[in-house]
Amino acid sequence: MSMASNIKHLRESHGMSQAEFGNIAGVTDKAVSSWETGKKEPRMGAIQKLADYFGIRKSDIIEGIAFNLPKAPTGFEPIPAYHMVPMIGEIACGTPILAEENIDGYEPCPSFIHADFCLHCHGDSMVGAEIHDGDVVFIRKQPVVENGQIAAVQIEGNTDDGYHATLKRFYRSGSTVTLMAENPSIAPMVFTNGDINRIHIAGRAVYCLSKIK
Repeated sequence: MSMASNIKHLRESHGMSQAEFGNIAGVTDKAVSSWETGKKEPRMGAIQKLADYFGIRKSDIIEGIAFNLPKAPTGFEPIPAYHMVPMIGEIACGTPILAEENIDGYEPCPSFIHADFCLHCHGDSMVGAEIHDGDVVFIRKQPVVENGQIAAVQIEGNTDDGYHATLKRFYRSGSTVTLMAENPSIAPMVFTNGDINRIHIAGRAVYCLSKIK
């Protein structure tokens, strides 16, 4: 595949518009269009920004290493290249979420997904977002998310309980933080004023791997 095809494949596989993709690379949507048609090639700085964002190598974009896969039978998608992402187990009090003592093995994640760690989903609180019990949710580590995004949130216990992690839609309005489930039978978790200090955003959910049910 040509670099033009690789760039288009990378953008479309993430469901991004040319404008959204261009924002990541620091260019306009017209520049992205010219890359995809082969009229122009991106500068190395733009390629590096894309590689950093999606967690892949520059050579994956330039040479298409991650996308040069065997042709799949009609009606099937080819298996993407993978990289290994740490699975977080119990989250100890006061330790960073990616501390060595929290890592409980590794899970394969498609190479075009930029994820720093993953969590097993327990329960049915996020079924409305197609995240089910037993699924593996991949998280991009970041301290801030936008309202409505699904976040992995650490909630500090009141005594010696340490931290526990939950996956919820995050909303903040003034001095109130609301963690919303994607299940109408589960009440939202609301934190106000000083209680907000108990909330620590570990990252944003970027990919879900579901088991065959």
